[in-house]
Amino acid sequence: MRTTIISLLLILPLMGLAQETASYSFSLDQAIAHALEHNYSSINASRDIVDAQKQKWETIADGLPQISGAISYQNQLKQPVTQIPAEFFGGEPGTFQEVVFGQAQSANATATLTQQIFDGSYIVGVQATKAFLSFSQNNKEKNELDVRKAVVEAYGNVLLAQESVLISENNKKTLEKNLYETEKIFENGLGDEESVDQLKITLSSVENQLKNAKRLEKITLQMLNLVLGLPIQTPTILTENLDDLTQKQIDFGLMDSSFNIENNVDYKLAINQEEQRYFEHKLAKSKALPTLNAFVNYGGSSFSDSFNFLSSGQEWFGSSVLGFDLNIPIFSSLKRSAGTQRAKIALEKAKTQLTEAEEQIRLQLESAKSDYILAIEEYGTSKENLALAERIENKNQVKYSEGLATSFELRQAQTQLYTTQQEYLQSMVDVINNKTELETILNN
Repeated sequence: MRTTIISLLLILPLMGLAQETASYSFSLDQAIAHALEHNYSSINASRDIVDAQKQKWETIADGLPQISGAISYQNQLKQPVTQIPAEFFGGEPGTFQEVVFGQAQSANATATLTQQIFDGSYIVGVQATKAFLSFSQNNKEKNELDVRKAVVEAYGNVLLAQESVLISENNKKTLEKNLYETEKIFENGLGDEESVDQLKITLSSVENQLKNAKRLEKITLQMLNLVLGLPIQTPTILTENLDDLTQKQIDFGLMDSSFNIENNVDYKLAINQEEQRYFEHKLAKSKALPTLNAFVNYGGSSFSDSFNFLSSGQEWFGSSVLGFDLNIPIFSSLKRSAGTQRAKIALEKAKTQLTEAEEQIRLQLESAKSDYILAIEEYGTSKENLALAERIENKNQVKYSEGLATSFELRQAQTQLYTTQQEYLQSMVDVINNKTELETILNN
């Protein structure tokens, strides 16, 4: 038995370690699908839908029959004394007799049924629940689009960082080889010290870039895990590379996609805002209407000098009341009128904001199309520039090894290559992100 316990104590930490090091691998589409289910804001957006449904029923239930019960118990520790003219009991006129009425202890139990017959604010509230539920659904859709966009950006940034690490490592290897050869030439008296120093400057710069790229690779992966709803230290593997993903994101047919502004989620939310202001205005006007409620109750009372109300022989006296409550607003010193006018102003503002939102969305669409085209063009240009920069750097490598180019010229060619490499990587990320931005507006 002792051996078994010791074995369990040894195995449990290993099991915990295995769970902590569980890894995931995602394509971009798989990452998006995972995030839509496990992202923290996505989870809460789904809860908001359920909350809106519960709030809808909560509002409806206000107008349905309500039953309440009440039980009270009193024990008069010292009963009040009342003076009665003594002549009522055959005493001397002008004198009084002290009398105690009732019994010291009493209990009451009542059940009341209430029913709302007419209330303008209730009618408006029920109508508004549909608009509120629609807002929650549209807000969830907005959240899903934002999560999708965040995943694409985070996924692209991880790939960018990984490519930057690979490129910096290759650049470092090339520079280390150049520096080694140059130092040997200098040691043999065939070169100058400046060439060595120039290469050292370039190498130290590339080493710093490599260290930074590795740090960014770790940070961007943690950011992706956060968006995916995973612990940030999870070892996540990306199954796509930046170049292939960029090629898949180039789609000129997207520019000719039909645009229905009613499918745009920001437009839907602007419509929801207008609807909310409409019902607020309607609610303000309903406050001038009367309200009518009905109620019926049934209860019993019992009295005793001792606590025996739960005994089977204790007598209870029943009572029942049926009634109506009619509340008629008559004069509020123009308070209701001012509230109604304010609600109307808010409604007019919402209508103006809806018109503005429509124009902004159309402008965003044109801007997103332009940015997407520019990103594709920049990608093509940077790819060509990279090939040219590599050719220039290779030629300068040859010239430098043959003594036909200075170390300063080689450094210039290398610096130009490194800059062009980063521009090329960034252009691919820009294509991916700008396509996502356009798809978000189109709601594809």
